[in-house]
Amino acid sequence: MSNPVKNIQPTALWGHFADLNAVPRPSKKEERVIAFMKNFGESLGLKTLVDEVGNVIIYKPGTPGYEDHTPVILQGHIDMVHQKNNDVDFDFDTQGIDMYIDGDWVKAKGTTLGADNGIGVAAIMALLSAKDIPHPPLEALFTIDEETGMTGAAALQPGLLEGKILLNLDSEDDSEITIGCAGGIDVTVKKSYSAEAIPSDHSGYILTVKGLTGGHSGMDIHRGRGNANKLLNRLLWTVNRKTEIHIHRIIGGGLRNAIPREASAQIWIKNSDIEQFQKIIEAEKSDLLKEYKTTDPNLVIVLEEQNIGSEVLKESDQSGLLNSIYACPNGIYRMSPDVDNLVQTSNNLAHVVVEDGHILIENLTRSAVDSEKMDLAHAIQSCFELMGGEVTLTGSYPGWAPDPKAKINGVLAAAFEEHYGQKPAILACHAGLECGIIKKAYPDVDMISFGPNIRGAHSPDEKVQISSVAKFWELLKKVLKDL
Repeated sequence: MSNPVKNIQPTALWGHFADLNAVPRPSKKEERVIAFMKNFGESLGLKTLVDEVGNVIIYKPGTPGYEDHTPVILQGHIDMVHQKNNDVDFDFDTQGIDMYIDGDWVKAKGTTLGADNGIGVAAIMALLSAKDIPHPPLEALFTIDEETGMTGAAALQPGLLEGKILLNLDSEDDSEITIGCAGGIDVTVKKSYSAEAIPSDHSGYILTVKGLTGGHSGMDIHRGRGNANKLLNRLLWTVNRKTEIHIHRIIGGGLRNAIPREASAQIWIKNSDIEQFQKIIEAEKSDLLKEYKTTDPNLVIVLEEQNIGSEVLKESDQSGLLNSIYACPNGIYRMSPDVDNLVQTSNNLAHVVVEDGHILIENLTRSAVDSEKMDLAHAIQSCFELMGGEVTLTGSYPGWAPDPKAKINGVLAAAFEEHYGQKPAILACHAGLECGIIKKAYPDVDMISFGPNIRGAHSPDEKVQISSVAKFWELLKKVLKDL
């Protein structure tokens, strides 16, 4: 069956995007997409290298007249965030993304689309396969595992690249040029607990928070969207203060870099307290729907009576858990005092699991200032150590410090203004790009990031704008011609 996405202009780019999206490519399971990219480079007769961790580098000589120019590094990541709606039957490990066209947008049916960073990767592939686009020598760097740890970029060795300019194609707004980004660190909490049996005069219920907007925990953190883990905990904390509940199980969120959209708890209620419990939930539900009517208009809070497991947390473990999650910072921690409207430091309470005697809580803390990143991480650590949790800080990666005087900034800004008759916004972002990490191995390389309009990244609402991709493609070609 033909894929209509392949017929979108520019067809070379969209065709490669469709081919890429047919390959399952979850983070840390990139074997198939690594083989796909290696075969792609070799099929073009280009020198292709796969390093020790799985990063793929494809080298292409410059076109006539550009042979002696300094190579340009084109960089994108080949893994993607895997998120789907709960009512969608989809296996990311075996299925390609099911895409469709909706007006000026390409979307996926109930899952993430993979435009982050598949569109950037597809643009690089289109350049590598083109025969009529002037460009200097190209060093195409496709990194792995960007979404869950940036381990590909972190393991990149010196000496593989000769370019002095790196174009990162992983930005999500076509009116912006990015010259800096935040760093991050994972704050993970683990705790074991001894469950106890529930008395016979109780009934089981499932409390679910769903329908939240979600989004990218860096790019969307300033939008004030609801975090399902925090909202569910708010409900549980409130009823736990006013009546007797017993928690059997909690499952909320998932990926550390996605704002949680859904969370549920299995709880037992004393039969004599059920009416009061229901009234409390309804009152809290009313407040939450009002508070989040603008950012999360599809928020749903559902309470259902249901048979559930009979083992529950002890009261001391339950109170400690609810208090710690309630106290845990989430969202914006500090805005930048130096750059208008830029989030400097934030936390995403990404994942909560309570079941079978084990508690797991995962946070992703971001900041453009390393000392402040660690300060917030330590504050979160303290929250959960108060409940007796074992807290580990791992996967720390640096921010990318802006260099406003870098040559590539002027080249790209001039190309943008000449091509579109307006100046781009030149700024730093709160997302975690790989540039800061790559700079550790290649400190003398000037770096810049740009891309087309992508909305809803890291959520099943992800979409990429067709007209914006065409704009991005023309700008990319012009920049390479000017270098």
